[in-house]
Amino acid sequence: MVGFLGMVTKPIYGLMVEFSTPDQLMQAAERAHAEGYQRMDAYSPFPIEGLAEATGFRRNLLPLVVLIGGIIGGSGGFFMQWFANVIHYPLNIGGRPHNSWPSFIIITFELTILCAAVAAVFGMLAMNGLPTPYHPVFNVPRFVMASTDRFFLAIEARDKKFDLQATKRFLEGLGGQTGVFEVDR
Repeated sequence: MVGFLGMVTKPIYGLMVEFSTPDQLMQAAERAHAEGYQRMDAYSPFPIEGLAEATGFRRNLLPLVVLIGGIIGGSGGFFMQWFANVIHYPLNIGGRPHNSWPSFIIITFELTILCAAVAAVFGMLAMNGLPTPYHPVFNVPRFVMASTDRFFLAIEARDKKFDLQATKRFLEGLGGQTGVFEVDR
């Protein structure tokens, strides 16, 4: 990336600020969301009730992916049995109809559950961007404290409202512990 006067600058992932209590993180996340920042993430050593809503987390599409996977599995299981028993290899057993749907229920149900579960696993991995062996926030030296007793709020550079200087001033005004960190890519 070429910056001012042709100097080469490193692209940054965003800015990060550190807090010592979960209440400070919640207040900071709510203020950042109220200011209009949309692309942000909060890091905590334990779950904090309401933090997802404070950062503006919206509903995800995983339930829809699971439903579609279940419908595909159930339809596929029923069609497979119907095709085998009606079209491909019909057998007259005791005068019963070839398309005897009650006998198809067990396999249809099992394939519905199987395909929904597989869709849930792969959908969750895809929507979370996993596997991710590297994330830019790992470049911040103090981020190792996020798994013990510190709380972090990061605003990504790809946010529409992101301006390096203005966002840095905003984060400094939130009352972080050790200042604002630039997160390199």
